[in-house]
Order: sequence, then C-alpha cells, then structure tokens
Amino acid sequence: MKDTTLVVAGLLTLSAGTFAFRFSGPVLRQRLAFPPWANSLLEAAAVVLLTALTEGHGFAGPARPAGVLAGGVLAWRKAPFLVVVLAAAAVTAVLRLLGVP
Repeated sequence: MKDTTLVVAGLLTLSAGTFAFRFSGPVLRQRLAFPPWANSLLEAAAVVLLTALTEGHGFAGPARPAGVLAGGVLAWRKAPFLVVVLAAAAVTAVLRLLGVP
C-alpha cells in the first residue's frame, strides 16, 4: 500500500457509517412503520451502497463516496429521485475532473 492512512481513514469512515445505520434501525423502528416493499428495499440498500463505493477489488477513491453522500443528503431532504441521481453523478464527475480519484 502506498498510503495506508487513506485506507485506514476509509475503513474508519465506513465503519462509523455502518454503525450509525445499524444503531438507527432499532431506535427508529419503534417510531416508523414501513410497508413490506420498503423493508425489502432497505435491506438491499446496504449492499448497493457498498457496491457503489468499490471498483474492482478495492476502494473507488473519495470522489464516489462524496457523490453518494451528496445524493444521500438530497434524498434525506426529500429531493426528487432524478435530482438525487443527477447531483450524485455531478459531484463525482466534478471531483474527478478536479483530479480527485
């Protein structure tokens, strides 16, 4: 590894995010009721998120997680789906144009 600090920072960030998602489930479960189709969608979301952050057998670089984060914030703010997808792609593309891997 050329830069183990980046790998460790990525692992810590993903670990903290995974912990937050898993912790929020039981906490919010008592407050929110999802229909069955939404439950199956949420179960698949974790796999999709991890797939979005990898390329080949390694971490895809910080541009892709930044795009996922931008899309997540917009989705949380209840932006239309098309806006979420386009913003996530735009953030990733702009960062890559600026030289961020």
